[in-house]
Amino acid sequence: MSIREYRQIMRRKSRKIFVGPVAVGGDAPISVQTMTNALTTDVQATLDQIHRAAAAGADIVRVSCPDEESTAALRHIVRGSPVPLVADIHFHYRRAIEAAEAGAACLRINPGNIGSDDRVREVVKAAKDHGCSIRIGVNAGSLERDLLERYGEPCPGAMVESALRHLRILEDNDFFETKISVKASDVFLAVAAYQELADACDYPLHLGITEAGALRTGTVKSSIGLGMLLWSGIGDTIRVSLSAPVEEEVRVGFDILKALDLRHRGVRIVSCPSCARQGFDVIRTVEILEQRLAHINTPVSLSIIGCVVNGPGEARETDIGLTGGKGNHMVYVAGQQDHKIDPDRMIDHLVEMVEKRAAAIEAEKADGGQESMVTG
Repeated sequence: MSIREYRQIMRRKSRKIFVGPVAVGGDAPISVQTMTNALTTDVQATLDQIHRAAAAGADIVRVSCPDEESTAALRHIVRGSPVPLVADIHFHYRRAIEAAEAGAACLRINPGNIGSDDRVREVVKAAKDHGCSIRIGVNAGSLERDLLERYGEPCPGAMVESALRHLRILEDNDFFETKISVKASDVFLAVAAYQELADACDYPLHLGITEAGALRTGTVKSSIGLGMLLWSGIGDTIRVSLSAPVEEEVRVGFDILKALDLRHRGVRIVSCPSCARQGFDVIRTVEILEQRLAHINTPVSLSIIGCVVNGPGEARETDIGLTGGKGNHMVYVAGQQDHKIDPDRMIDHLVEMVEKRAAAIEAEKADGGQESMVTG
């Protein structure tokens, strides 16, 4: 029995599908997505955003395809993208077929607004022929009229009924490589809808609080909504919707997953808010370290504490730690006091230590892989 049962998250069991090479659902890690906002017809601008998102850690990127010129450009974007792409389709079934032919790994559609049953069958055939999965994307702001008339307003029941209605259309066409989202900008509505949907089916769920807002306010809303769902084991892939650069969405997504110990990427800094006891400027030090360590993808933990009240305790839980003192400051390695460092050299020294630790972790991974190949 674990002594830390309070930290265990039991993920909802869902079927596994694929977006290109990225597994979604089942036992796959929770993937992080974002969406470009450049004109898709501007291939270079769109690719620039995709590469920035991928550098920040995005596993999947969505690209809007509102017209024939966009799906024509998508073919070139797919070739230059380092990650699989989801084509965002609304209303016109031909755009979905063109996107599948252009190499999209997934189609984001609402089968209900694609058109007749024959048109839905054509989209499903294109998805099957080209190895695309499909995301059913339900949004509280665009529910079907009959559901709004019956329920009176967007509500969890209406959103889930919409999702299951669209799901049945795909299942009737013998298509099951599907994931589903039921997004709303209202945190309460989104969370309740996802909770109800999680009980109603076993398909993987794409989480999001849509139109969450600007960087700070949107991060808070998304962290509350996504955090509640992920903590309860619901969610297989996430997109944080911010009025901010695409890479910021990715960073916030990873920060949410790191906070819940669901996925780790890059340096996790544990730092105090600082007070009059601090032996150095904690806030400025952490700001500089975040910038200088942003290039590291390997999971490494670093504690930066201004004094000895909580410093030794926090250092026990991190790979590398720093505690402020009078004059020189104490550096911890693997939770143990290791050496003191001059304040003038402190930041450069910590950056060097973290880089070495990351390199050592990667070397251990490589050695383990080589050993597996030999023994296997």
